[in-house]
Amino acid sequence: MDKTYSFDEFVDIIRKLRSKDGCPWDREQTHESLKQCLIEECYEVLEAINNKDTNNLCEELGDVLLQVVMHSVIAEENEKFTIEEVISEVSKKMIRRHPHVFGDLEVKSTEEVLDNWEDIKSKEKGTYSPEQELDSIPKALPANIRSAKIQKKAVDLGLELGSSDMAFNDIYENLKGLREAIDLGENLRVFDKFGSVMLNMIKLSLLLQINAENSLTNATNKFINRFIDVIDPRIGKDSNLYAITSTEQENLWRS
Repeated sequence: MDKTYSFDEFVDIIRKLRSKDGCPWDREQTHESLKQCLIEECYEVLEAINNKDTNNLCEELGDVLLQVVMHSVIAEENEKFTIEEVISEVSKKMIRRHPHVFGDLEVKSTEEVLDNWEDIKSKEKGTYSPEQELDSIPKALPANIRSAKIQKKAVDLGLELGSSDMAFNDIYENLKGLREAIDLGENLRVFDKFGSVMLNMIKLSLLLQINAENSLTNATNKFINRFIDVIDPRIGKDSNLYAITSTEQENLWRS
């Protein structure tokens, strides 16, 4: 039977990999060099969940845990914090933010739980200015998600998003400006107007209560399916899109 390892043994394995007798690659890693690895591992967890693949989910969660422990061991080597401190701090947070479980507070719904969580979080962080509130949303988030969070936070701070009709008008106006900038070859204005169109599309998604990230993912998947199921079989497996004209491509796509 394969050996079952404990959490402490796993941490010791990472410490060994980071030691002078360990792995050259692992020894070279820093918080900065591991950033992309952490992002990719998180997305692979999401992929396993979306695929309902529990075996793969178990493996991918292990890879995320590896990243957490690796960062903690690096910090430990630099005498910043340890994995024990990471666990202790998040444990304290969970107890502190769940007074309805670990204290005497009574709640009647999930909404009350979330409101109470945000209230406790706000008290922990102290009074923030609007600028600090907006700046607290991580810049490293995917642009669509960050834009939605920023606009939601602005609403919490008193901004009126307006109506979907107003959002449509803003989109149309920015599309018009984008078209003009393209025609005039004004590249900086093209960049600016394109971003404005995207921002207002996110605003519209909030007004329509649509998750923009999920909607775009769905549209991308439909594009992939269309490409594979319609275009590729019709041009033949030994052909490629370069072998046909743009008009022929358009006819295939719309057929």
